[in-house]
Amino acid sequence: MTGEPLLSARDLDVRYGATVAVSGLSLDVHAGEVVGLIGPDGAGKTSTLRVLGGLQRATRGTVRAFGDDCWRGRRALHHRLGYLAQRFALYGDLTVDENVQFFALMYGVENWQERRSRLLDMVGLGPFRNRIAERLSGGMKQKLALACTLIHSPRVLLLDEPTSGVDPVTRREFWRLLAELVGDGLTLVVATPYLDEAERCNRIVLMHRGRVLADQPPAQVPAVVPGVVVEVVASPRPTAQVALAAHPAVVDVTVFGPTLHVRLTDSDDPVAVVQAALDGAGVEVADVAIIRAGLEDAFLYLTRNTTEATVAEAS
Repeated sequence: MTGEPLLSARDLDVRYGATVAVSGLSLDVHAGEVVGLIGPDGAGKTSTLRVLGGLQRATRGTVRAFGDDCWRGRRALHHRLGYLAQRFALYGDLTVDENVQFFALMYGVENWQERRSRLLDMVGLGPFRNRIAERLSGGMKQKLALACTLIHSPRVLLLDEPTSGVDPVTRREFWRLLAELVGDGLTLVVATPYLDEAERCNRIVLMHRGRVLADQPPAQVPAVVPGVVVEVVASPRPTAQVALAAHPAVVDVTVFGPTLHVRLTDSDDPVAVVQAALDGAGVEVADVAIIRAGLEDAFLYLTRNTTEATVAEAS
């Protein structure tokens, strides 16, 4: 990306007492990007978003938005940036219309009525403008929260796990709305534990225990996985897993739903190696095939190596 980033962090640390939430994070976000902060609970995603949004002071490091320090310029920043938290502060006893009006007035938005109508129509809440917010479904509440967050026309939107707890149909609809917003020029930073949502981002930042493991377009991340990955469908699966893990050519075996992903060192015929490892193990083999490593393979490989390195350093 060219030009100055809208958001940037250098050597960011966030600590809560003795607990390290984020360690040494560096990140740039440019205009028009969709950047995904990907990782499980406790990875440091929320802490990173809160510091970028000027809601929390960094323990160490430099964090800037639109060229200004995020913490020192936080009052002005909040008028140029939107933040959708995991538990957005909707007012259950107000109507849909009244919730959006409240945030419009809070941000000092002029002539907000027309924009409110456009936003509610965009998120599909136009027919429900007079409904009390507490009577909305979970997905509708998220859409209302999105409309409230956008009422002041921010240039950058930070979203903290916006689709957690909603059904798959609502998740797809929510991402369709986000795609429309990006098409209109909005820049997004989205924290999510869902690797399938990472595919929708221009760039993903894989995080684990507060550290960045990878910062690349999603299609490039699986290239970090060395060797060959073979997918195995066999039963009983635990027996197959033990037999495969014992083979000297097998680096690791990971359970992926009903299948096993077996990573091997490079060999002339990895399928034959896997089948040989399963021969005589007392399992029924339904399928063995070489596959391309995916994002989940890459994430598990990176987290496993990071954990092993941390243990080695501590010993």
